[in-house]
Amino acid sequence: MEALLASTFTVAIAEIGDKTQLLALILAARFKNKTAIVLGILLSTLVNHFAAAWLGQWAISWISPDVGRYLVAASFFAIALWVLIPDKVDAEESHFYALGPFLATFILFFIAEMGDKTQIATMVLSAKYDALAMVVLGTTLGMLVANVPVVIAGHFSAEKLPLEWIHRGCAVLFALLGVATLVF
Repeated sequence: MEALLASTFTVAIAEIGDKTQLLALILAARFKNKTAIVLGILLSTLVNHFAAAWLGQWAISWISPDVGRYLVAASFFAIALWVLIPDKVDAEESHFYALGPFLATFILFFIAEMGDKTQIATMVLSAKYDALAMVVLGTTLGMLVANVPVVIAGHFSAEKLPLEWIHRGCAVLFALLGVATLVF
């Protein structure tokens, strides 16, 4: 249960102001079918985060528990610094819009998540908790918690939120996860 809750909370906070949240805003403004957008986010995140969580568990299995603990802690500290750098949406991928709201969302979210801090966090959380299903479920729920409200209320923008404070809080959260990994 700890893996599920930590994964959900961590990714939900990390996602605020992230490029995929800004992408959700763009897709919500572009398409009227909000259900298709949410389903695209859900399935894309499940596939992407499953692969990341599996990779995290596979990688950690090759090293000793002590080295693994230090690597996981160092990764949390690195992500803590990374979240302080705000994301911007790359050039609009308008040629994907012709595929419709579901496929456009699925493809664009999958691509945007590659190497993104929430994907890396999923990998690290999976290595820490050794609970693949709970981490994937939690990180996917976290993505939905952060992105579904943006899709539903597409006229609101992430810029109205105190992003600087949210990013700082998220950095503190990742740093605390790093410390907890070293201590416990």
